[in-house]
Amino acid sequence: MSTREKPWHGVLVATALPFAADDSVDYDAYAEHVRWLAASGCHGVSPNGSLGEYQTLDDVERARVVETAIAAAPGGFTVMPGVAAYGARQARRWAEQAAEAGAQAVMLLPPNAYRGGRESVLDHYRTVAAVGLPIVAYNNPIDTRIDLTPRLLAELFHEGLIAGVKEFSGDVRRFYEIKELAPELDVLVGSDDVVAELAIAGAVGWVAGYTNVFPQATVELFDAAVNHDLDKALPPYRDLHPLLRWDSKTEFVQAIKLSLDVVGRRGGRCRAPRVPLSAESAAAIAAATERALAQGYR
Repeated sequence: MSTREKPWHGVLVATALPFAADDSVDYDAYAEHVRWLAASGCHGVSPNGSLGEYQTLDDVERARVVETAIAAAPGGFTVMPGVAAYGARQARRWAEQAAEAGAQAVMLLPPNAYRGGRESVLDHYRTVAAVGLPIVAYNNPIDTRIDLTPRLLAELFHEGLIAGVKEFSGDVRRFYEIKELAPELDVLVGSDDVVAELAIAGAVGWVAGYTNVFPQATVELFDAAVNHDLDKALPPYRDLHPLLRWDSKTEFVQAIKLSLDVVGRRGGRCRAPRVPLSAESAAAIAAATERALAQGYR
């Protein structure tokens, strides 16, 4: 994309978080990763998402991750932290911390303490929206058990509570219903393995996973799809799809970290409760990563 109208437009990387051998967060390595993604053409990062294993971080670590990303970000590079929490009070606190640190926007899941209904979702977003930062909702009904349906997203948008949505349902048909009900609501690709379909449809951003590993190739893929240059978009999409589809699997964190190791970047260990990949899965991911490298993807 040649221009970005809003900070959450373009390719924002849901960053993986490196841990040291003693299981502590390696903030220096994380800062270097953010700088590398910026230099590689990405438009921003989204720390403390699921890929960043935020659920395993204590409060001090979680705040410092945001501060580290913002300190490492060059001018014009977006930092949009995830502020998910079990309840609205905690999520608001993380949005306040993001604002104080200098973030341009936040990404917010529905409350995930239990399977709440419409009223609990509205209350959650109203509470966090009071902080004043733009909110990109995150629809992940698989993990949260709450589905931000197109109708509910439109209600959140028309009340002024959200500016966009990271759509992770995997159902590309939803894009069109969202746009029918809320034409001005920004839709961001939420799952790597439907990026071409949603970009062609009109998505203005991508909260990306495998861009951690292949930033230049995936940014070019997104740009080509947004510009409807299918001759340029589809070949890399096909080549990379054996990896991109791991973003929708339970083991997506381990998969992306393994691919980072294969390409010579910092992947490494995950924190419990994530355990190492099976030998079969690890071999398939490593082989697909090596194949992408051999094809020239970076």
